[in-house]
Amino acid sequence: MAVKTRKTRQSKPIPSHFPNIDQVGIEERVARLNSRSIKKDSKVKALKLALSMIDLTTLEGKDTEGKVRQLCYKALHLHDSLPKLPHVAAVCVYNSMVGIAKETLAGSDIKVASVATAFPSGMSTLKVKLQETKFAIGQGADEVDMVISRGKFLAGEYNYVTDEIAAIKEACGKVHLKVILETGELNTLDNVRKASDLAIFAGADFIKTSTGKIQPAATMPVTLVMLEAIRDHYYLTGKKIGMKPAGGISKAKQAIQYLVMVKETLGNAWLNNNLFRFGASSLANDIIMQIIKQETGRYHSKDYISID
Repeated sequence: MAVKTRKTRQSKPIPSHFPNIDQVGIEERVARLNSRSIKKDSKVKALKLALSMIDLTTLEGKDTEGKVRQLCYKALHLHDSLPKLPHVAAVCVYNSMVGIAKETLAGSDIKVASVATAFPSGMSTLKVKLQETKFAIGQGADEVDMVISRGKFLAGEYNYVTDEIAAIKEACGKVHLKVILETGELNTLDNVRKASDLAIFAGADFIKTSTGKIQPAATMPVTLVMLEAIRDHYYLTGKKIGMKPAGGISKAKQAIQYLVMVKETLGNAWLNNNLFRFGASSLANDIIMQIIKQETGRYHSKDYISID
């Protein structure tokens, strides 16, 4: 569907053409990538790399100051009997908890990410979304995870979507902006690609699959489509955009499969937490258990690893 162009805050027209996605081809490529096997030392390196890419997350209405402090403590002390474990990349919380997380993580290099823009629905005015974004940054957020207006996108109001993202990016300044597409509500892979291109065009530093509140959340076909959008943008402009699958990734095996897909699609330059993240809560524990298994030859009871 052709898109009418108009000048955005970036003073350039939005894309007028989006590639069609071969769903069968995407699914076959994912199946081939998932057949890869990583063993021994390479597996341990992959597990530690995945651990360093996690945004350890709590986004519940029942979140308390104590829960957020405990999550931050876990981020700092994933498993003290394994002192060579990397830290996670960030802790992701609601904006009202950013100050607590920032205080608890003081002195570390673990970032604080805040969801914003009427997360998870996105159903609010731009004025409120900007206020929420600025509040999070004022509390010390290093990164902002915003949601797009899916209703506007599905209604074909692409200028509205890109203008809104551009406005939030402007409010963020140097703070990194992750744009959540909520792919479970976009219905088709063609829409996932279109939303990815619009978010990148509008200034996203990262594109992110999901809020974790809608099913399906992150899937490998959806993530591959988004990675290909990032690849094509890089080939066109030379600019690297980050990627964050989030929601439903809880097993170490899954994380390694995602890393294989990143390497095969974007190359080694994206295999770091500056350009790739996992949004997760329980993934860290499974990775730790797998690292212990690889290093000791036996499984460690999950009772010896803190839940949060």
